[in-house]
Amino acid sequence: MLDKDSKQKIINKFKVHDTDTGSSQVQIAILSEEIKRLTDHLKEHKHDHSSRRGLLKKVGERRKLLKYLQKESEESFKDLAKKLKLKIAKKMIEDEEEERKRLEEELGPKVEAEEETVAAVEEPKEEKK
Repeated sequence: MLDKDSKQKIINKFKVHDTDTGSSQVQIAILSEEIKRLTDHLKEHKHDHSSRRGLLKKVGERRKLLKYLQKESEESFKDLAKKLKLKIAKKMIEDEEEERKRLEEELGPKVEAEEETVAAVEEPKEEKK
C-alpha cells in the first residue's frame, strides 16, 4: 500500500487534467508503483504467499487497464508505457508491429495484383479515345 504523499505525487505526475484522480493513466501508474514495492518485498520475503497473490492480482488489473487504454487511446498508451518503462507494454507494441508487418506482407501481393488489374482496365479506355 502506498502512503498518501507518494500516491499524491504519482497522481500529480500522471493526471490528465487538473481535477483528475482516477483516470486510466493514474490508476496504471499507481498500480505500477505498488507492483514495484511488492516485488522488492517478495525478493526479501520469498515465502510470503499472500503478498504474492496480491501482486498477481495487481498485475492482472494493470494489464486490463493497459488493454483498455490501448483500445481507447493508442497515443496516450504508448506515452504512458514509455514513462513507466513497462515490459508488457513493450511486448504489446512489438506484437502490434509484427501483426502489421504480417498483414502488409499478406496483403502486399493482393494490392499489387489489384493495381495491375486497375491499370489494365484503364489502358484500353485510353486507347479507344
